[in-house]
Amino acid sequence: MTRNLKLVFHFLILFFTTWQYSSAFNDSDTLYFDTSISDDATSKVLEKTLDLEAKIRLIKFQKGEYHFYPDKGYETFCRISNHDDLMVKTAFPVNKWKNVTIDGQGATFIFHGIMIPFLIDHSENITIKNVSIDWAVSFHSEMTVVANNINEKSFDVNISKEYPYEIRNGQLIFIKEYYEHSLGQTILYDSIRRAIAFNTHAYTPLTTSEKSESQFNLDNVVYKYKKDVRSKFFKKIGKQEKLKAKEIKPGLVRIYNHKKGLPPVGFILTAKGDQSINRVAPAFRLTWNTNFKAQNVTVHHAGGMGLIAENCENVSLNNFNVTPSRGRIVSTTADATHFVGCRGVVELLNCTFENQLDDASNIHGAYQEIVDILGPKKLGIRMGHSQQQGFIVGKKGDNLGLVRLSNSFFPYKNVTIENIKTINGRYHILTTKENLPKDLKVGDLVENTDAYPKLIVKNCQIKNNRARGLLLSTPKGAIIENNFFGTQMEALLIPVESGFWFESGNAQDIVIKNNTFQDCQHSGFKRGVIRFDTDDDNKSIAFKNIKIIKNTFNHFDNLILQLTNTDGLEFSGNTINNSGTFPQLFPKNPVIRIFESKNLTFKNNTYKGKAKTIFEGKDTKSLKL
Repeated sequence: MTRNLKLVFHFLILFFTTWQYSSAFNDSDTLYFDTSISDDATSKVLEKTLDLEAKIRLIKFQKGEYHFYPDKGYETFCRISNHDDLMVKTAFPVNKWKNVTIDGQGATFIFHGIMIPFLIDHSENITIKNVSIDWAVSFHSEMTVVANNINEKSFDVNISKEYPYEIRNGQLIFIKEYYEHSLGQTILYDSIRRAIAFNTHAYTPLTTSEKSESQFNLDNVVYKYKKDVRSKFFKKIGKQEKLKAKEIKPGLVRIYNHKKGLPPVGFILTAKGDQSINRVAPAFRLTWNTNFKAQNVTVHHAGGMGLIAENCENVSLNNFNVTPSRGRIVSTTADATHFVGCRGVVELLNCTFENQLDDASNIHGAYQEIVDILGPKKLGIRMGHSQQQGFIVGKKGDNLGLVRLSNSFFPYKNVTIENIKTINGRYHILTTKENLPKDLKVGDLVENTDAYPKLIVKNCQIKNNRARGLLLSTPKGAIIENNFFGTQMEALLIPVESGFWFESGNAQDIVIKNNTFQDCQHSGFKRGVIRFDTDDDNKSIAFKNIKIIKNTFNHFDNLILQLTNTDGLEFSGNTINNSGTFPQLFPKNPVIRIFESKNLTFKNNTYKGKAKTIFEGKDTKSLKL
């Protein structure tokens, strides 16, 4: 090629590239942002999107790194389920948008301080794709254990410059951008495996509090209504700080008075502060949306969950990955994903959820307690957990189940929601279309029987995280297929829970097929890899039509399946191996433990483990694996 032809060739490339960007920027249905705004993109993005024109269908970013600061962010008050209630800033207030795609084209969005990157509310057909989300300064802290002293019950940690701190009144406080946290919730990581330490329950969480030094006449403080002892106020009463910190030299801190085993040298201790105030900045917060999609999205960090969806219909996450960056061992400080009161279909496809400090996903409804019967069609209802205040149980026309768990895990009566009036975050007045039943009692629960999704989880990697893999509480059915689980606690927990988080939902029509379970439940809890559980002493059926087929369990311990209150289970074609990865924690456990269940089929399974007992429970002598 001659020199002139080369010049023409390069000119044409430059022309068409410039034309492409210019066309996109000037196209009437497209907004385009380039890296010229990357130093702080917050105000420029808000300027164009805060009152988005109805004709805009596509928002594109030039590939690159964009920073977002709260100083110029859009501020609003949020009550976020399973998070803290707070004033929060955002750069993307997606409110009542329709048919819009935000395409990062490989861009990385880096946030600073307490921000919610995407606050998406009452919108339809929104797609977010080809973008990574991270924080410049993390909401958690990591430190390496370098010494311990059994005699004085102390251990030393080395803290890098990435995690600035101060010692205040004997307490180790980590200082962030616009945020700080104490030790609070802690867990131990294996620095070699870069995963939760084996038998971490023997060492962490750190025992941060003890009984108050003195109390006088506290019983004289009387509350008319039920109190939530886990709330920010009540959880402090009767307790004082137990741990004491002392700086040996800059970056080297000694921790005293830990009651459990001292963390081994070389391991990484992670901390995220007090549970009642440490969930402040999820990456995605979705409320009352229809047809939301996230494709090729990576969440490297968030001060809370990667994605929390409330009262949404049809949510699809494809190649939505939660994974740490920048040498950190932790990704998000709470669940990777979480779905409350959603309906339609929830899809998790080709995702990776790793190293987050809580579950990969939790899918459930919400029980609310009846505290007042105000009329033949009117109820006063109360949300039980302080971090679920503000959650609306449904909308007009939804079917409302009335539940008395002492009798049954299923509603004894269904009525229709006519209206819900919010009095405050915790107390709502609910009006029904039909008359309420005569035998309704204060203390009964309500649940929205329409607000459960069908769940599809396929081809996902779930590993190296604190807590569980998936929590499934949906009667609409679930398919869990071709996934890998390597979790600290249960890989799959199927609960009915009404005493702590008040997460409602029995489960039925669940298919668990062709999954690999690798050394799950290695934290030190005496539980199964798959566990069905209710927190009420009730012999009634809660779970129906369960199929666990053609899975591989590579397990260092014995207990694979805990089954309770189940009618109809097929456990077939599964292979159970002893992995030998870790020493057994509970060698006397059986492989399968059964309580109050019936119509169970076990067949064609291969067992190569070490357990001396396969089945444990009433009427299990005739069962064969």
